[in-house]
Amino acid sequence: MISTLLLSATVVGVVGWLLLQQTRDGLLDQRVDTVVAEAVNETEDARTRLQSTPFNDVDAAQQQRALVEPIIARGAGRDFAVVLAGPSGSGVLREGGATYTPGLDRTSVPDSLVEHFSEVAEPAWTYTRIRREGPDGARVAEPGVVVGSQVTLPADGRTYTLYLLFPLSGEERTLDLVSRALLTAGSLLLVLVAGVAWLVTRQVVTPVRLAREVAERLAAGRLRERLVVKGEDDLARLATSFNQMATNLQRQIRQLEELSRVQRRFVSDVSHELRTPLTTVRMAGDVLHDAREDFDPVSARAAELLQVELDRFETLLVDLLEISRFDAGAAVLDLDDVNLSDVAHRIVDSTMPLASQRGVHLLVRAPQDRPCLAEADVRRVERILRNLVTNAIDHAAPEVPGGRAEVVVHVAGDQHSAAVAVRDHGVGLAPGESAMVFNRFWRADPARARTSGGTGLGLAIALEDTHLHGGWLQAWGRPGEGAQFRLTLPRRVGEPLRRSPITLIPDDAEEPV
Repeated sequence: MISTLLLSATVVGVVGWLLLQQTRDGLLDQRVDTVVAEAVNETEDARTRLQSTPFNDVDAAQQQRALVEPIIARGAGRDFAVVLAGPSGSGVLREGGATYTPGLDRTSVPDSLVEHFSEVAEPAWTYTRIRREGPDGARVAEPGVVVGSQVTLPADGRTYTLYLLFPLSGEERTLDLVSRALLTAGSLLLVLVAGVAWLVTRQVVTPVRLAREVAERLAAGRLRERLVVKGEDDLARLATSFNQMATNLQRQIRQLEELSRVQRRFVSDVSHELRTPLTTVRMAGDVLHDAREDFDPVSARAAELLQVELDRFETLLVDLLEISRFDAGAAVLDLDDVNLSDVAHRIVDSTMPLASQRGVHLLVRAPQDRPCLAEADVRRVERILRNLVTNAIDHAAPEVPGGRAEVVVHVAGDQHSAAVAVRDHGVGLAPGESAMVFNRFWRADPARARTSGGTGLGLAIALEDTHLHGGWLQAWGRPGEGAQFRLTLPRRVGEPLRRSPITLIPDDAEEPV
């Protein structure tokens, strides 16, 4: 409505201004033609009377009065003023030596017109302001047209200039009337346009607003909401299409929910059902593993492989059970004030044998003067860091010969958050893999073996643990330059995170070319 009113006001204003200009130009042109013709008639009449003057009349002053007084008298009845100035070139109009209509201010004759007749004898006209003394003695000014022409007095043979001043007060009143009429009509038109715009906007916007409200309720989970269809116009067809779309979405969402429910139930049931046979197989495997020294080399090796794979299978089963708890929303936190520096040192100490086996050097960089505290579940935080460090050890071997087989654990904190970053200088991550690395069972290289015995669910569980704390778990990597995983936790669970005390891109990363 505002844009419509602004555009309508602009159009009405431009059209009204053009009409006003056309009206003003038409009135002035008509008036100028009339006064110029009347001035020409008065000048011709004056010249005719001068030509009929007796040759023995040599009194110039008397001839001036005889010339101008009849014109002044006619001007009083026909509403124009008269000024007779001269002789030409003497400048007597400015000096006061002119005959003129009583009460008229001689400065009503513009200087430009006076200078014109000092150089050219041709008649001329121009617009001016006519200043005179009103009936009550007050000075009044009004727009007008002054027409000048020259006549020659027989008494002295000199040229005098006759100025006739015609007021434009009638045209001014007409123009004011037209302006008021245009303003009134424009205002009424704007009111009418505003009413039409409001009506049309309401007819269009009301269904859209209802559709927005229904869409918001659908987004909030109220999948039974539908639009009321009225009529058969385009808006009604749009409402019908919207309802069909909502029905299809409801059906698909229910199918996905059912599929997800079946999937979670399947994982949970399978995980629980496997515990009993796994326990039995574990007991048998332990017996075989303990008695492997009595077996032949092939059977002893088989017993050892069986024990390793049972350990891995048991770990996978535990991870599946944990994933099922996350999917079911049954995971809870056992909160306490945790110093992330202590947790980092414990994890590094526990993974040191694996790092030594892989030829990787582990290093912790944490502030020594203050603890990095966060309200968290220490068991889950340790599990997150263990997954990150183990994953970094698996990928720490650099692709470039002579590179650093090193994993650095950075710990930092501020007033609002605490963070741990695990940096390696191994194979790195390709573009787009930093988001996919947290997917379940995802591998950057499917042919790469899990040397640390991982299950493929570690980072997925770490991400769920992080979300449970209201924190961030993010990854950065670049091929050939290694990767960095950053865990950021709020100082208090439930507080919003705005920044991390550790940058995601490590300081030693090279700038991309």
